[in-house]
Amino acid sequence: MDESLLAAAEVTHRAKRLAEAREFELAAAWGEAHPGDDAPALASAPVFEANVLFGDRPLEVAGYGAPTVSEFAITEFATAVGMSSTGGRKFLGSALETKHRLPLLWARVMAGEVAVWKARRVTEHTIKLPPHAAAQVDTVIAPIAHTCSFAEIERAANKAAKEADAEQEEEDRASTGPYLRIALEDAQHNHGRVPIEGLLDLDDALALEKAIKAKAHALLDDHPQLDLDERRAMALGHLADVSLTGNTNGAGARELVIYAHHDTRQAHGIVSVEGVSSTGSTITVEQLAEWCHKANTKVSIRPVLDLTENLRTDAYAPTDRLREQVILTCPTCVFPGCGRTARTCDLDHITPWHKGGKTESSNLAPLCRLHHRLKTFGYWAYERHDKTTFVWTSPMGRVYVNDLTHKRRRTH
Repeated sequence: MDESLLAAAEVTHRAKRLAEAREFELAAAWGEAHPGDDAPALASAPVFEANVLFGDRPLEVAGYGAPTVSEFAITEFATAVGMSSTGGRKFLGSALETKHRLPLLWARVMAGEVAVWKARRVTEHTIKLPPHAAAQVDTVIAPIAHTCSFAEIERAANKAAKEADAEQEEEDRASTGPYLRIALEDAQHNHGRVPIEGLLDLDDALALEKAIKAKAHALLDDHPQLDLDERRAMALGHLADVSLTGNTNGAGARELVIYAHHDTRQAHGIVSVEGVSSTGSTITVEQLAEWCHKANTKVSIRPVLDLTENLRTDAYAPTDRLREQVILTCPTCVFPGCGRTARTCDLDHITPWHKGGKTESSNLAPLCRLHHRLKTFGYWAYERHDKTTFVWTSPMGRVYVNDLTHKRRRTH
């Protein structure tokens, strides 16, 4: 009996790996079949210009030498297999990268000898490489991919990439220009704190260091309990206040907009914060209070909106109150699988304005720019069945139901 169970598990595992390989193969085939048009031919010049600016376009989802893929076709595939548009783009890119630039690894994946996730991990490192460097990585990684762990794949791919293209890497380092990245999306992993990294010109770095050093020293009297690193971080925030208010004596008010939602009926004391990442973030009530009590910070409390009321305006653009109600009702883009926050989305007239659609609660929904373009130029259509349920129809006639009930903000 035990032997039969093990044999069945082994067969099932093998079948699962082959099924994943088949999905990977179909993704590559879909991408190859939909390369995208560089310049779609349309009769009307204004329509042509609109389509070029906002319509479909070919995307380079894999490295040099792999085919491009129609942006709208990516979403068609992604939605069919339950991925977001971004996730689908990465999946198709990895499949095309493996098939066209890592043929040895591709053969092993198709044979079920190497898991798809391992191939995808390798492609994260090869997509940015020139063809000869990707080929060298393929030669090194393909024979050992089946025995490598997740971490080993990363180390081996990095090592192979460096050995294959050390000269290119040196050129890339030499040509790297100044940059600054503020990783707001990482706040949810750092208790509301955000990593910052960058590369500055020496004169700018010296000036910034001088300003931070002076401000950190000045903060010592008021915050003797903080160590130097904490005071330096606080000093950088104070410099931002100065740049926004123009006041160097600390009298200016910090203009910081935070959308925080807290259900006082819950005992856990957790607050949901919008705008930190695509999925939002959470902090404690105590930390929110600390932010609000910082010197010179303005605090505004907005009244609760009734999400059941059908607000309307005769104008095309929604009022601020109507916009806020729509965002609270559907806090993300209403396209299936999309998690982009509604505050960065367009408010779409479900029945278009030029076809008699009204600017009212029942006819407005947030769509991110990509999915707004899909509806306008990509032949997708959708209907609203209730406040938080939307039924989408793809250009191929496939129907998808997107229920956002669990995302709706509590307003009482």
